[in-house]
Amino acid sequence: MIQIGEWNNLIILRDTDPGLFLGDDDGNEVLLPNRYVPQDFNIGQTLRVFVYLDNEERLVAVTDTPYIKKGEFALLRCNAVNDYGAFLDWGMLKELFCPFKEQAFPMKKGGWYLVHCFLDDQTNRLVASSKTNRFLDNSELTVALFDEVDLIVSHPSDIGMNVIVNTKHLGLVYNDAIFQDMSIGDTLKGIVKKIRPGNKLDISLQRIGYRNIEPSAQALLELIQQHNGFININDKSTPELIKSIAQMSKKSFKKAVGSLYKQRLIRLESDGIYLIEHKKN
Repeated sequence: MIQIGEWNNLIILRDTDPGLFLGDDDGNEVLLPNRYVPQDFNIGQTLRVFVYLDNEERLVAVTDTPYIKKGEFALLRCNAVNDYGAFLDWGMLKELFCPFKEQAFPMKKGGWYLVHCFLDDQTNRLVASSKTNRFLDNSELTVALFDEVDLIVSHPSDIGMNVIVNTKHLGLVYNDAIFQDMSIGDTLKGIVKKIRPGNKLDISLQRIGYRNIEPSAQALLELIQQHNGFININDKSTPELIKSIAQMSKKSFKKAVGSLYKQRLIRLESDGIYLIEHKKN
């Protein structure tokens, strides 16, 4: 099936006056206009193309690279506003439409806005929305405590800066934890510092490298101390068991174990992890 708003690998079916007709394995076809046709090609060859609706609402394939695809977030410039909404520059010949009902606040020509791109069910065309929070869901988290996460700076609040976490969840970086300039649309790394009731995510900014694992290492050390110097999990344990006992992902757990082991604070045994000062019975 040809996917609108995404890259598709399609087969060249035939060469016509307006361009090449491309198709998928299900018999669907789309036109690649002459301006995008490569200098050298063969019938039966596969091309990687981006598919969307052109100015006349016809399905069209292009080789241009958009600034945003379906399901993504990006900071885009508003090129124009009319009686129906705003038109955003997303690197394509046809601008991306953002209707008034999808604007968190009125867009103005020349302004830059963080938007989400989605496929409108009624028109079957790609649409932008600056109401980004409605495309995020914290009801079922895909991250765990001390996980490293990808962030997109969303919008400020009275107590900090809201961030989009792994393009799925909403998180917050508190003002007292911000030690660098943060502008809407910036992309950066962070760690899940705390998970509050309601699956609210407190995010801490971080440096990439060794220091990333320090919070999880400290948490693991405290956990072992609270259990009289021993916990019955190790790096061979299942992710589910690790999460239930240590409240962190297996990836974060392994980094924490490595950090404590290098500091000679723990020893690893087949039945679990011991503090160095505790002897196995």
